[in-house]
Amino acid sequence: MNTNQDNKNRVDKNIIIFTLAVFCLTFGYVMGNNSASAAVNNDSKSIVLNNNLDKHIEDRIDFNNLKLFNEVKSIITTKYYSPKATPTELTLESLDQNITAGYVRAYDDPYTQYFPPVEAKNFEENVKGSFGGVGIEVSEKDGYIEVISPIKDGPAYKAGILAGDIIMQADAHDLSNMSVEQAVSFIRGEVGTEVTLKVYNKTNKSLKEVKVKRDTIKIPTINGELKNGVYVIHLYNFSESSAQQFREKLLEAVNGGSKKILIDLRGNGGGYLESAVNIASFFIDEGKMVVEERGNANYGIKEHRAKALRMIDDTYKVSVLIDEGSASASEILAGALQDHGKALVYGKKSYGKGSVQEYINLENKGALKVTVANWLTPNGRSITADKIIPDYTLERNASTTAESEILDVIKIINKN
Repeated sequence: MNTNQDNKNRVDKNIIIFTLAVFCLTFGYVMGNNSASAAVNNDSKSIVLNNNLDKHIEDRIDFNNLKLFNEVKSIITTKYYSPKATPTELTLESLDQNITAGYVRAYDDPYTQYFPPVEAKNFEENVKGSFGGVGIEVSEKDGYIEVISPIKDGPAYKAGILAGDIIMQADAHDLSNMSVEQAVSFIRGEVGTEVTLKVYNKTNKSLKEVKVKRDTIKIPTINGELKNGVYVIHLYNFSESSAQQFREKLLEAVNGGSKKILIDLRGNGGGYLESAVNIASFFIDEGKMVVEERGNANYGIKEHRAKALRMIDDTYKVSVLIDEGSASASEILAGALQDHGKALVYGKKSYGKGSVQEYINLENKGALKVTVANWLTPNGRSITADKIIPDYTLERNASTTAESEILDVIKIINKN
């Protein structure tokens, strides 16, 4: 597992954007071994909290002012009748877990999450390695699992799953109101096995079932090509090596004599902050703001400024292409170039993932992922609230393809 500093620097972990392999402040009171259980009346099967459990609740939180909780607690402890032959035992441990999860959910932030021990273990496996999945990056939004972007040439991409699609079901499992981690557990699986996804497309308002064969997901990083006088750099993620690879593509453009550069960030869900800052530095003067990280009074403000790496001067015409799947580090790069007047932005409004999370291991082997700051562009725009708005919005229709969209942008660049 990476250190907390690594997690703050790595934007795609901060996202919870899970590459579903299917890629795919600590609230800190943790119980010890005390396991006083709820008393169960065998005749009525109604669960009654015993004195020790009541006292535990009162010791944890001042519930005197939580009128709704007290009302509901009173009703349940006197009236609840379990439909199960063997009622679920309400223990201190389960109560502690659920109070904690409810407390975290009350902040209404999809990126601030409590992971019980099993989910924490799964999360760490997800962010560490490569395993079988369908190749989509997802986030929880409004109670649904939304596709941020399909991984290029991955199983989901080939099956026609698009950025913005809602994954309603995985096999027989309804994914609504699930955390991303829970959804991941149903979508990922053994390489070579199939999962049936029920997918809702918001644009067409259509629901379809898609069978996708799980595979080992390899994420492409970058490629470049000269098209109609414009050198196009397709950047698929911000890995540790992305900045160096991006520099090599820029050198190809410069040595090839092209003065027009298009950076394609469609479907790029993010990656390392450092890579985004370094790439921005190829276009922006040293010392200029790339992105600002702003937290509460304890966290403060952190400024990330351009380094002495500039290699593209103002004689070049630079453009950026984004879509609904451009998130996090992609938004940082696009926003910085746009605010400093170094590039025009084309496409569709970006995803809006501009918050920073810290991952903290807890004593019970669970974990807490908590939002600690938000990203602001050089002009002070909130990436989460405002997203990145293109200078030229591109409309799509049924015949629009990734390639045709590139050609449309190139026509505009050459015309202007």
